[in-house]
Amino acid sequence: MEAGLNIQAIKGVKDILPGEVEVWQYIENKARSVFETYGFSEIRAPIFEYTELFSRSIGETTDIVEKEMYTFEDTTGKKITLRPEGTAPVVRAYIEHQLYNKAHITKLYYFGPMFRHERPQAGRYRQFYQIGAEVFGIDSPILDAEILSMLNNLMEAIDVKGLDLQLNSLGCKDCRPKYKDALKQFLKDKHPLLCENCQRRMDRNPLRVLDCKGKTCKDAVTDAPVILDYLCDGCKKHFDKVKETLNTLKVTYSMNPRLVRGLDYYTKTTFELVSTNLGAQNAVAAGGRYDGLVEELGGPKTPGIGFAIGMERLASLMQKDNFKTNKPDVFIATLGDKAKDVSVSLMDSLREKGVKAETDYEDASLKSQMRKADRLGARYVLIIGEDEIKKGSALLRDMGAKTQEEIDINTLAELLMEKVAPLSL
Repeated sequence: MEAGLNIQAIKGVKDILPGEVEVWQYIENKARSVFETYGFSEIRAPIFEYTELFSRSIGETTDIVEKEMYTFEDTTGKKITLRPEGTAPVVRAYIEHQLYNKAHITKLYYFGPMFRHERPQAGRYRQFYQIGAEVFGIDSPILDAEILSMLNNLMEAIDVKGLDLQLNSLGCKDCRPKYKDALKQFLKDKHPLLCENCQRRMDRNPLRVLDCKGKTCKDAVTDAPVILDYLCDGCKKHFDKVKETLNTLKVTYSMNPRLVRGLDYYTKTTFELVSTNLGAQNAVAAGGRYDGLVEELGGPKTPGIGFAIGMERLASLMQKDNFKTNKPDVFIATLGDKAKDVSVSLMDSLREKGVKAETDYEDASLKSQMRKADRLGARYVLIIGEDEIKKGSALLRDMGAKTQEEIDINTLAELLMEKVAPLSL
Protein backbone atom coordinates (compact mmCIF):
# COMPACT_ATOMS: atom_id res chain seq x y z
CA MET A 1 0.00 0.00 0.00
CA GLU A 2 1.24 3.46 -0.87
CA ALA A 3 2.84 5.26 2.06
CA GLY A 4 0.40 7.54 3.84
CA LEU A 5 -2.60 6.03 2.04
CA ASN A 6 -5.52 5.51 4.43
CA ILE A 7 -8.28 3.52 2.71
CA GLN A 8 -11.25 2.77 4.96
CA ALA A 9 -14.75 1.39 4.58
CA ILE A 10 -17.33 3.78 3.13
CA LYS A 11 -19.42 5.68 5.66
CA GLY A 12 -22.56 3.77 6.57
CA VAL A 13 -21.21 0.26 5.95
CA LYS A 14 -19.38 -2.10 8.26
CA ASP A 15 -17.24 -5.22 8.15
CA ILE A 16 -18.61 -8.32 9.86
CA LEU A 17 -15.49 -9.79 11.43
CA PRO A 18 -14.70 -13.19 12.96
CA GLY A 19 -16.25 -13.24 16.42
CA GLU A 20 -19.39 -11.50 15.12
CA VAL A 21 -19.90 -13.47 11.93
CA GLU A 22 -20.42 -16.61 14.00
CA VAL A 23 -23.46 -14.93 15.56
CA TRP A 24 -24.82 -14.19 12.08
CA GLN A 25 -24.22 -17.76 10.96
CA TYR A 26 -26.02 -19.05 14.03
CA ILE A 27 -29.05 -16.84 13.35
CA GLU A 28 -29.10 -17.79 9.65
CA ASN A 29 -28.89 -21.51 10.43
CA LYS A 30 -31.71 -21.25 12.98
CA ALA A 31 -33.80 -19.26 10.48
CA ARG A 32 -33.29 -21.89 7.78
CA SER A 33 -34.30 -24.64 10.18
CA VAL A 34 -37.46 -22.86 11.39
CA PHE A 35 -38.53 -21.67 7.92
CA GLU A 36 -38.09 -25.07 6.30
CA THR A 37 -40.09 -26.66 9.10
CA TYR A 38 -42.95 -24.43 7.91
CA GLY A 39 -42.47 -25.48 4.27
CA PHE A 40 -40.44 -22.50 2.99
CA SER A 41 -37.77 -22.73 0.26
CA GLU A 42 -34.84 -20.36 -0.24
CA ILE A 43 -34.70 -17.87 -3.12
CA ARG A 44 -31.72 -15.70 -4.13
CA ALA A 45 -32.61 -12.58 -6.10
CA PRO A 46 -30.19 -10.01 -7.63
CA ILE A 47 -29.11 -7.05 -5.52
CA PHE A 48 -30.10 -4.56 -8.23
CA GLU A 49 -33.28 -4.17 -10.26
CA TYR A 50 -34.86 -1.68 -12.63
CA THR A 51 -35.82 1.40 -10.59
CA GLU A 52 -39.45 1.19 -11.66
CA LEU A 53 -39.88 -2.00 -9.65
CA PHE A 54 -39.36 -0.09 -6.41
CA SER A 55 -41.14 3.14 -7.33
CA ARG A 56 -44.25 1.14 -8.30
CA SER A 57 -44.18 -1.22 -5.33
CA ILE A 58 -42.87 0.80 -2.39
CA GLY A 59 -44.62 4.03 -3.42
CA GLU A 60 -43.30 7.22 -5.04
CA THR A 61 -44.14 9.37 -1.98
CA THR A 62 -42.27 7.22 0.52
CA ASP A 63 -38.98 8.33 2.06
CA ILE A 64 -37.27 5.29 0.55
CA VAL A 65 -38.12 6.16 -3.05
CA GLU A 66 -37.86 9.92 -2.68
CA LYS A 67 -34.61 10.18 -0.75
CA GLU A 68 -32.92 6.90 0.10
CA MET A 69 -32.43 4.73 -2.98
CA TYR A 70 -29.06 4.20 -4.66
CA THR A 71 -30.01 4.74 -8.29
CA PHE A 72 -27.80 4.99 -11.36
CA GLU A 73 -27.98 4.58 -15.13
CA ASP A 74 -26.53 1.61 -16.95
CA THR A 75 -24.74 1.90 -20.29
CA THR A 76 -28.08 1.91 -22.14
CA GLY A 77 -29.46 4.78 -20.08
CA LYS A 78 -31.88 2.61 -18.09
CA LYS A 79 -32.27 3.43 -14.41
CA ILE A 80 -31.00 0.74 -12.04
CA THR A 81 -31.42 0.68 -8.25
CA LEU A 82 -29.64 -1.28 -5.53
CA ARG A 83 -32.48 -3.04 -3.74
CA PRO A 84 -33.65 -1.07 -0.66
CA GLU A 85 -35.84 -3.98 0.53
CA GLY A 86 -36.40 -7.62 -0.30
CA THR A 87 -40.10 -8.12 -1.01
CA ALA A 88 -40.33 -6.40 -4.41
CA PRO A 89 -37.48 -8.46 -6.01
CA VAL A 90 -39.06 -11.68 -4.73
CA VAL A 91 -42.43 -10.63 -6.16
CA ARG A 92 -40.74 -9.79 -9.49
CA ALA A 93 -39.13 -13.25 -9.55
CA TYR A 94 -42.46 -14.88 -8.61
CA ILE A 95 -44.13 -13.20 -11.61
CA GLU A 96 -41.27 -13.55 -14.11
CA HIS A 97 -40.83 -17.28 -13.50
CA GLN A 98 -44.58 -17.92 -13.20
CA LEU A 99 -44.21 -19.63 -9.85
CA TYR A 100 -47.99 -19.24 -9.44
CA ASN A 101 -48.40 -22.02 -12.04
CA LYS A 102 -46.23 -24.43 -10.06
CA ALA A 103 -48.06 -24.40 -6.73
CA HIS A 104 -51.23 -22.90 -5.29
CA ILE A 105 -49.27 -21.61 -2.28
CA THR A 106 -45.64 -20.52 -2.64
CA LYS A 107 -43.46 -20.02 0.45
CA LEU A 108 -40.05 -18.37 -0.01
CA TYR A 109 -37.30 -17.05 2.27
CA TYR A 110 -34.11 -15.10 1.60
CA PHE A 111 -30.96 -13.65 3.14
CA GLY A 112 -28.96 -10.74 1.80
CA PRO A 113 -27.83 -7.12 1.79
CA MET A 114 -30.12 -4.13 1.18
CA PHE A 115 -29.09 -0.54 0.46
CA ARG A 116 -30.51 2.81 1.54
CA HIS A 117 -28.84 6.22 1.60
CA GLU A 118 -29.70 7.08 5.19
CA ARG A 119 -28.00 8.99 7.96
CA PRO A 120 -25.78 6.34 9.60
CA GLN A 121 -26.52 5.78 13.27
CA ALA A 122 -26.66 2.95 15.78
CA GLY A 123 -28.71 0.14 14.29
CA ARG A 124 -29.07 1.84 10.89
CA TYR A 125 -26.58 1.40 8.06
CA ARG A 126 -26.47 2.21 4.34
CA GLN A 127 -25.74 -1.41 3.58
CA PHE A 128 -27.74 -3.60 5.91
CA TYR A 129 -28.77 -7.23 5.91
CA GLN A 130 -32.17 -8.81 6.11
CA ILE A 131 -33.72 -12.21 6.58
CA GLY A 132 -37.08 -12.29 4.84
CA ALA A 133 -40.00 -14.65 4.31
CA GLU A 134 -42.87 -14.32 1.82
CA VAL A 135 -46.03 -16.36 1.12
CA PHE A 136 -48.08 -16.06 -2.06
CA GLY A 137 -51.41 -17.52 -3.05
CA ILE A 138 -53.75 -17.39 -0.07
CA ASP A 139 -55.61 -14.64 1.81
CA SER A 140 -56.10 -16.42 5.10
CA PRO A 141 -56.10 -14.81 8.56
CA ILE A 142 -54.96 -18.17 9.92
CA LEU A 143 -51.89 -17.95 7.67
CA ASP A 144 -51.26 -14.40 8.92
CA ALA A 145 -51.22 -15.70 12.49
CA GLU A 146 -49.07 -18.67 11.50
CA ILE A 147 -46.46 -16.36 9.94
CA LEU A 148 -46.36 -14.35 13.17
CA SER A 149 -46.08 -17.56 15.17
CA MET A 150 -43.17 -18.65 12.95
CA LEU A 151 -41.41 -15.34 13.60
CA ASN A 152 -42.06 -15.75 17.31
CA ASN A 153 -40.69 -19.31 17.25
CA LEU A 154 -37.52 -18.12 15.53
CA MET A 155 -36.94 -15.54 18.26
CA GLU A 156 -37.44 -18.25 20.87
CA ALA A 157 -35.05 -20.57 19.00
CA ILE A 158 -32.24 -18.00 19.15
CA ASP A 159 -33.23 -17.03 22.72
CA VAL A 160 -33.83 -13.31 22.21
CA LYS A 161 -35.83 -11.70 25.03
CA GLY A 162 -37.56 -8.36 25.56
CA LEU A 163 -39.54 -8.28 22.29
CA ASP A 164 -42.99 -6.81 21.74
CA LEU A 165 -45.09 -7.88 18.75
CA GLN A 166 -47.15 -4.84 17.69
CA LEU A 167 -50.18 -5.41 15.49
CA ASN A 168 -52.49 -3.32 13.30
CA SER A 169 -54.70 -3.57 10.23
CA LEU A 170 -54.45 -1.16 7.29
CA GLY A 171 -57.72 -2.22 5.70
CA CYS A 172 -58.19 -2.68 1.96
CA LYS A 173 -58.91 -0.64 -1.18
CA ASP A 174 -62.59 -0.52 -0.19
CA CYS A 175 -62.28 0.88 3.33
CA ARG A 176 -58.93 2.67 3.30
CA PRO A 177 -60.13 5.62 1.13
CA LYS A 178 -62.69 6.56 3.81
CA TYR A 179 -59.97 6.57 6.41
CA LYS A 180 -57.66 8.62 4.17
CA ASP A 181 -60.39 11.25 3.73
CA ALA A 182 -60.91 11.46 7.50
CA LEU A 183 -57.15 11.71 8.09
CA LYS A 184 -56.78 14.45 5.45
CA GLN A 185 -59.54 16.43 7.14
CA PHE A 186 -57.82 16.04 10.49
CA LEU A 187 -54.41 17.08 9.11
CA LYS A 188 -55.70 20.33 7.58
CA ASP A 189 -55.66 21.97 11.00
CA LYS A 190 -52.23 20.48 11.77
CA HIS A 191 -50.56 21.77 8.60
CA PRO A 192 -48.34 24.42 10.32
CA LEU A 193 -47.07 21.82 12.78
CA LEU A 194 -45.93 19.32 10.17
CA CYS A 195 -42.47 19.03 8.65
CA GLU A 196 -41.95 20.07 5.03
CA ASN A 197 -42.15 16.49 3.74
CA CYS A 198 -45.41 15.77 5.56
CA GLN A 199 -46.94 19.06 4.40
CA ARG A 200 -46.21 17.99 0.85
CA ARG A 201 -47.53 14.45 1.30
CA MET A 202 -50.62 15.03 3.41
CA ASP A 203 -52.95 15.30 0.43
CA ARG A 204 -51.41 12.63 -1.81
CA ASN A 205 -50.62 10.04 0.86
CA PRO A 206 -51.67 11.11 4.37
CA LEU A 207 -50.71 7.73 5.91
CA ARG A 208 -47.07 8.68 5.38
CA VAL A 209 -47.56 11.44 8.00
CA LEU A 210 -48.31 8.77 10.60
CA ASP A 211 -44.99 7.11 9.75
CA CYS A 212 -42.91 10.28 10.15
CA LYS A 213 -40.25 10.01 12.86
CA GLY A 214 -40.09 13.78 13.51
CA LYS A 215 -41.20 14.78 17.02
CA THR A 216 -43.46 17.65 15.92
CA CYS A 217 -45.24 15.39 13.42
CA LYS A 218 -45.59 12.60 15.96
CA ASP A 219 -47.06 15.03 18.48
CA ALA A 220 -49.39 16.50 15.85
CA VAL A 221 -51.05 13.15 15.06
CA THR A 222 -51.54 12.03 18.66
CA ASP A 223 -55.32 12.50 18.36
CA ALA A 224 -55.59 11.48 14.71
CA PRO A 225 -58.41 9.15 13.60
CA VAL A 226 -57.66 5.44 14.07
CA ILE A 227 -57.87 3.21 11.01
CA LEU A 228 -59.39 0.35 13.00
CA ASP A 229 -62.56 2.46 13.32
CA TYR A 230 -62.90 2.54 9.51
CA LEU A 231 -62.40 -1.13 8.62
CA CYS A 232 -65.02 -2.68 6.37
CA ASP A 233 -66.80 -5.82 7.59
CA GLY A 234 -64.46 -8.09 5.61
CA CYS A 235 -61.28 -6.51 6.98
CA LYS A 236 -62.65 -6.44 10.51
CA LYS A 237 -63.59 -10.12 10.29
CA HIS A 238 -60.13 -10.95 8.91
CA PHE A 239 -58.34 -9.05 11.67
CA ASP A 240 -60.50 -10.53 14.43
CA LYS A 241 -59.62 -14.02 13.17
CA VAL A 242 -55.91 -13.15 13.13
CA LYS A 243 -56.09 -12.11 16.79
CA GLU A 244 -58.19 -15.14 17.72
CA THR A 245 -55.68 -17.51 16.09
CA LEU A 246 -52.72 -15.77 17.74
CA ASN A 247 -54.41 -16.35 21.09
CA THR A 248 -54.90 -20.02 20.17
CA LEU A 249 -51.21 -20.28 19.26
CA LYS A 250 -50.29 -18.49 22.52
CA VAL A 251 -48.49 -15.69 20.70
CA THR A 252 -48.45 -12.53 22.81
CA TYR A 253 -49.06 -9.25 20.99
CA SER A 254 -50.08 -5.64 21.60
CA MET A 255 -52.21 -3.31 19.47
CA ASN A 256 -50.63 -0.28 17.80
CA PRO A 257 -53.28 1.61 15.78
CA ARG A 258 -50.61 4.13 14.55
CA LEU A 259 -48.57 1.41 12.89
CA VAL A 260 -48.63 1.98 9.10
CA ARG A 261 -45.10 0.93 8.03
CA GLY A 262 -43.01 2.89 5.52
CA LEU A 263 -44.07 1.07 2.34
CA ASP A 264 -47.28 1.67 0.42
CA TYR A 265 -48.00 -1.91 -0.63
CA TYR A 266 -49.30 -3.14 2.75
CA THR A 267 -52.96 -4.12 3.24
CA LYS A 268 -54.89 -5.60 6.16
CA THR A 269 -52.56 -7.21 8.73
CA THR A 270 -49.38 -5.27 9.46
CA PHE A 271 -46.92 -5.73 12.31
CA GLU A 272 -43.60 -4.85 13.90
CA LEU A 273 -41.45 -6.76 16.35
CA VAL A 274 -39.77 -4.16 18.56
CA SER A 275 -37.14 -4.56 21.25
CA THR A 276 -37.18 -2.95 24.66
CA ASN A 277 -33.37 -3.27 24.72
CA LEU A 278 -32.60 -1.03 21.74
CA GLY A 279 -32.72 2.75 21.40
CA ALA A 280 -34.73 4.74 18.89
CA GLN A 281 -34.07 2.20 16.12
CA ASN A 282 -35.95 -0.53 17.96
CA ALA A 283 -37.73 -2.44 15.16
CA VAL A 284 -36.13 -5.90 14.86
CA ALA A 285 -38.61 -7.28 12.30
CA ALA A 286 -41.60 -5.93 10.41
CA GLY A 287 -44.02 -6.91 7.70
CA GLY A 288 -47.59 -7.44 6.72
CA ARG A 289 -50.04 -8.46 4.05
CA TYR A 290 -49.78 -7.04 0.50
CA ASP A 291 -52.67 -8.49 -1.46
CA GLY A 292 -52.45 -6.10 -4.43
CA LEU A 293 -48.70 -6.05 -5.03
CA VAL A 294 -48.36 -9.00 -7.42
CA GLU A 295 -51.12 -7.59 -9.61
CA GLU A 296 -49.64 -4.08 -9.42
CA LEU A 297 -46.36 -5.42 -10.81
CA GLY A 298 -47.98 -7.21 -13.73
CA GLY A 299 -48.83 -10.60 -12.30
CA PRO A 300 -52.17 -12.29 -11.71
CA LYS A 301 -54.36 -11.30 -8.78
CA THR A 302 -52.49 -13.00 -5.94
CA PRO A 303 -52.59 -12.34 -2.20
CA GLY A 304 -49.31 -12.19 -0.32
CA ILE A 305 -47.82 -11.68 3.13
CA GLY A 306 -44.28 -11.49 4.47
CA PHE A 307 -41.76 -9.94 6.82
CA ALA A 308 -38.13 -8.94 7.04
CA ILE A 309 -35.73 -9.18 9.99
CA GLY A 310 -32.90 -6.70 10.47
CA MET A 311 -29.76 -8.77 10.99
CA GLU A 312 -27.64 -6.04 12.55
CA ARG A 313 -30.23 -5.21 15.18
CA LEU A 314 -31.04 -8.83 15.92
CA ALA A 315 -27.36 -9.77 16.22
CA SER A 316 -26.80 -6.86 18.61
CA LEU A 317 -29.29 -8.48 21.01
CA MET A 318 -27.38 -11.77 21.12
CA GLN A 319 -24.93 -12.71 23.86
CA LYS A 320 -21.66 -12.55 21.93
CA ASP A 321 -19.73 -14.45 24.60
CA ASN A 322 -21.64 -17.59 23.69
CA PHE A 323 -20.10 -17.65 20.22
CA LYS A 324 -16.49 -18.50 19.56
CA THR A 325 -14.42 -18.02 16.44
CA ASN A 326 -13.47 -21.07 14.38
CA LYS A 327 -10.85 -23.01 16.40
CA PRO A 328 -8.70 -25.97 15.37
CA ASP A 329 -9.38 -29.35 16.94
CA VAL A 330 -5.68 -30.12 16.85
CA PHE A 331 -2.51 -28.14 16.25
CA ILE A 332 0.48 -30.12 14.98
CA ALA A 333 3.80 -28.85 16.35
CA THR A 334 6.82 -30.13 14.47
CA LEU A 335 10.57 -30.24 15.10
CA GLY A 336 12.69 -30.88 12.01
CA ASP A 337 12.05 -31.37 8.30
CA LYS A 338 11.04 -35.02 8.56
CA ALA A 339 8.40 -34.15 11.16
CA LYS A 340 7.09 -31.36 8.96
CA ASP A 341 6.73 -33.83 6.05
CA VAL A 342 4.81 -36.22 8.31
CA SER A 343 2.53 -33.39 9.47
CA VAL A 344 1.55 -32.47 5.89
CA SER A 345 0.13 -35.92 5.12
CA LEU A 346 -1.35 -36.24 8.60
CA MET A 347 -3.22 -32.91 8.36
CA ASP A 348 -4.55 -33.89 4.94
CA SER A 349 -5.86 -37.17 6.33
CA LEU A 350 -7.47 -35.50 9.34
CA ARG A 351 -9.12 -32.74 7.28
CA GLU A 352 -10.60 -35.34 4.94
CA LYS A 353 -12.32 -36.81 8.01
CA GLY A 354 -13.67 -33.40 9.08
CA VAL A 355 -11.12 -32.71 11.81
CA LYS A 356 -9.94 -29.07 11.97
CA ALA A 357 -6.15 -29.28 11.86
CA GLU A 358 -3.55 -26.50 11.84
CA THR A 359 0.22 -26.27 12.01
CA ASP A 360 3.05 -23.75 11.91
CA TYR A 361 4.50 -23.45 8.43
CA GLU A 362 7.69 -21.73 9.59
CA ASP A 363 10.69 -23.19 11.40
CA ALA A 364 9.63 -21.83 14.78
CA SER A 365 10.70 -23.16 18.16
CA LEU A 366 8.47 -25.57 20.04
CA LYS A 367 7.76 -22.87 22.61
CA SER A 368 6.68 -20.47 19.88
CA GLN A 369 4.46 -23.13 18.27
CA MET A 370 2.80 -23.88 21.61
CA ARG A 371 2.03 -20.19 22.09
CA LYS A 372 0.48 -20.08 18.63
CA ALA A 373 -1.64 -23.15 19.37
CA ASP A 374 -2.85 -21.47 22.55
CA ARG A 375 -3.72 -18.23 20.73
CA LEU A 376 -5.71 -20.22 18.15
CA GLY A 377 -7.61 -21.99 20.94
CA ALA A 378 -6.58 -25.49 19.85
CA ARG A 379 -8.01 -28.24 22.06
CA TYR A 380 -5.10 -30.61 21.42
CA VAL A 381 -1.49 -30.21 20.33
CA LEU A 382 0.30 -33.06 18.62
CA ILE A 383 4.09 -32.83 19.01
CA ILE A 384 6.21 -34.64 16.44
CA GLY A 385 10.01 -34.51 16.35
CA GLU A 386 12.73 -36.66 14.82
CA ASP A 387 13.05 -38.65 18.08
CA GLU A 388 9.33 -39.40 18.00
CA ILE A 389 9.53 -40.49 14.33
CA LYS A 390 12.40 -42.89 15.16
CA LYS A 391 10.36 -44.37 18.02
CA GLY A 392 7.21 -44.48 15.87
CA SER A 393 5.32 -42.30 18.35
CA ALA A 394 4.10 -38.76 19.01
CA LEU A 395 3.11 -36.69 22.03
CA LEU A 396 -0.52 -35.57 22.36
CA ARG A 397 -1.12 -32.69 24.78
CA ASP A 398 -4.59 -31.83 26.07
CA MET A 399 -4.48 -28.03 26.32
CA GLY A 400 -7.48 -27.85 28.62
CA ALA A 401 -6.57 -30.59 31.07
CA LYS A 402 -2.84 -29.80 30.86
CA THR A 403 -2.05 -33.50 30.39
CA GLN A 404 0.19 -35.27 27.88
CA GLU A 405 0.40 -38.82 26.56
CA GLU A 406 2.59 -40.74 24.12
CA ILE A 407 0.67 -42.41 21.27
CA ASP A 408 1.56 -44.81 18.46
CA ILE A 409 2.17 -42.84 15.25
CA ASN A 410 0.72 -45.69 13.15
CA THR A 411 -2.66 -45.33 14.82
CA LEU A 412 -2.38 -41.57 15.15
CA ALA A 413 -5.24 -40.62 12.83
CA GLU A 414 -7.68 -43.07 14.43
CA LEU A 415 -6.82 -41.99 17.98
CA LEU A 416 -7.11 -38.32 17.11
CA MET A 417 -10.45 -38.95 15.45
CA GLU A 418 -11.73 -40.60 18.62
CA LYS A 419 -10.65 -37.67 20.75
CA VAL A 420 -11.77 -34.76 18.59
CA ALA A 421 -14.85 -36.21 16.90
CA PRO A 422 -17.15 -35.20 19.81
CA LEU A 423 -15.74 -31.67 19.62
CA SER A 424 -16.54 -31.37 15.93
CA LEU A 425 -20.22 -32.31 16.18
